Amino acid sequence: MKTELRFYVNDHEVMVSVESHARLLDVLRGPLGLTGTKEGCGEGECGACTVIVDGRAVNACLFPALEAEGRKVVTIEGLQKSATELGILQQAFVDAGAIQCGFCTPGMILSSKALLDASPDPTDVEIREALLGNLCRCTGYVQILDAVRRAAESLRKIP
Repeated sequence: MKTELRFYVNDHEVMVSVESHARLLDVLRGPLGLTGTKEGCGEGECGACTVIVDGRAVNACLFPALEAEGRKVVTIEGLQKSATELGILQQAFVDAGAIQCGFCTPGMILSSKALLDASPDPTDVEIREALLGNLCRCTGYVQILDAVRRAAESLRKIP
């Protein structure tokens, strides 16, 4: 049996019909076509599926879709300035060389956004803690930490 689900994704109201057992990840990637959110482990261990729900980073593979009713969800697609221009965090990851295969990148960036929204001038310890649930097998974490620091600095300069 399907249920109508209405929520906001990247500042746009959406309505989809979902099975009661659907995960937020399935809805984002399926009927909404937002494939930037990746499924890695499907068990909440790798962080590839991280999105922001009402300001908090969550694993979309563990988040029941029906729990999104009326809530605000941000995906990696919602961070772009325009169709041709990356957002500040996305650009910082490129500039710092924090992207290699790119599979973990959306989750890393969304976890970083949730941190920077809550703490605009985080310490290295706070950055590491915010990224604990995100795994990267390619670039190493030095560049990722540098990217978050760069983004924080850029964001603090915006009036």
